[in-house]
Amino acid sequence: MARNKYDVDEVLEDKFDINQLKRLFGYLKPYRKRFFSVAVLMLTASAFTMLIPQFFMRIIDESIPAKDMGGVAFYSALTLLAALYSAVALRYKIKHTNLIGQQIIHDLRYDIFKHLQELPFSYYDDRPHGKIQVRVVNYVNSLSDLLSNGILNTITDLCNLFFIIAFMLFINVQLTLLCLCGLPLLAFVVIFIKKRQRKAWQIQSNKQSNLNAYIAESINGIRVTQSFVREEMNSSIFNNLSSSYRKSWMQAVMYNFTMGPSVDIISIITTSAIYVLGIYWMSSPSSSITVGVLVAFTAYVSRFWTPINTLAGFYNSLLTAISYLERIFETIDEPVSVKDAPDAVKMPPIHGDVSFEHVTFSYEPNVKILNDVNFHAKEGDSFAIVGPTGAGKTTLVNLLSRFYNVDGGRILIDGTDIAGVTIHSLREQMGVMMQDSFIFSGTIMDNIRYGNFTATDDEVIQAAKTVCAHDFIMEMENGYYTEVNERGSRLSAGQRQLISFARALLANPKILILDEATSSIDTETEIVLQKGLNELLKGRTSFIIAHRLSTIKNSSCIMYVDKGNILEKGTHQELMALNGEYYRLYMSQYANCA
Repeated sequence: MARNKYDVDEVLEDKFDINQLKRLFGYLKPYRKRFFSVAVLMLTASAFTMLIPQFFMRIIDESIPAKDMGGVAFYSALTLLAALYSAVALRYKIKHTNLIGQQIIHDLRYDIFKHLQELPFSYYDDRPHGKIQVRVVNYVNSLSDLLSNGILNTITDLCNLFFIIAFMLFINVQLTLLCLCGLPLLAFVVIFIKKRQRKAWQIQSNKQSNLNAYIAESINGIRVTQSFVREEMNSSIFNNLSSSYRKSWMQAVMYNFTMGPSVDIISIITTSAIYVLGIYWMSSPSSSITVGVLVAFTAYVSRFWTPINTLAGFYNSLLTAISYLERIFETIDEPVSVKDAPDAVKMPPIHGDVSFEHVTFSYEPNVKILNDVNFHAKEGDSFAIVGPTGAGKTTLVNLLSRFYNVDGGRILIDGTDIAGVTIHSLREQMGVMMQDSFIFSGTIMDNIRYGNFTATDDEVIQAAKTVCAHDFIMEMENGYYTEVNERGSRLSAGQRQLISFARALLANPKILILDEATSSIDTETEIVLQKGLNELLKGRTSFIIAHRLSTIKNSSCIMYVDKGNILEKGTHQELMALNGEYYRLYMSQYANCA
């Protein structure tokens, strides 16, 4: 069985590029002042709490033997003040680190979404939409905890670690060296699982991407699924993908959970050794170890392993995040192949004179879709493009809108090469109606106004009347303010096309492109619509792709395209007189209708 795109794992990177991590931290720069204030507050709180074991040592070794209740009260009050300051600092830290983290998440998600808006059609042609969506939503969300708490906690924990070691050395050097003996063993554990853990999370991110892609595809194709009774087969595929995801998750989590117990076991071993040897050394008359020293030191030992445990958790989060970062930055770094040239200028107001000069194009290397195409459309001409499926008809109009770059030749509008103008200034003067009449979630009014956000309600209604959409819209419960779902599932295919038609016309373009604009409209509506279109197309250059040849008989010029070449070109009467490809196509449709 052939594998679908959702079932193909992406290539794993053997080595993480540290520059990607630097890029992530670069998102922190706009908030560095607030971040710095939180860090200072937390470090001062940590420094105060580090004194608490010292207070206990003073109480045990000095105040209690001397029966100095004033000293006990004094050190107890200092302990309480340090604890209160730490609590206030922690509350401030939680609030502001979450604000910073969520703002960074917003900035990162905005960057990836903004870049997706600029990527050409070819990027979306090659990828399941579910795999793209998971990067914008799931992968970015997975970085939330790392950015909200992980970075600041790591900084404060590292500082705490140095504070603790300094205090431990101040109390007793022998016990400190004994405590540090556990670090080489921990380093060995980290080195052993590092590469395995990273690879496990890469695999998990791939499996999650595959699962998300299949879910999105299944939801979009649910009508086809139920029509062909594919529910059980699809459930089986989903079960396999979900099981694969579950196994990859469990494998990755297993490595994550190795760190925590390892730290705990090493800390227990070193703490036990400190108790045993500390008590043994305490029995020596020359020893400086007292009960207070041992109590204070074991308190520091407990604190010593706490930040190490937290750092181990951050290390786990970092490895998890890295597998997602690779995919996020891979998307952001995806080159925009169709973009403005460095010296691009704004497209002057379009009149509508269009020329294709020796244009060649291919979606894949060495597979030409268009081969040395040449034609000239004068201002106000209506050019119809006909031919068999896959002949390159839609490709022609896509190149005119610069949805793709030509491989060779050039396309001129009013004598200006469109490769040298800004894409925005070009497309804003063109109206395009695709084969796929996409309807956005929202009101019908909003969907039509998508072609011109500055249009008034009256202008929207007039555009709908022109394309014969007004009557069916007014029959809906709230008229133009009726809410429609994503992809317009409440509307028929013909109704979606009429709304898309009104959207294209509302843009008031100088060049109008209609790609199978009437394919889902019934014959009666089409006859009425054609009258409005004939009036509307006056003074505009239009390119009309149609399979129903009765709709383009009155075009200024008809081009018959096949295998990337223009085989015939002329008016309907001229092409019929040739008795060529167009004649045979027209007669076959006429015969079928008869």
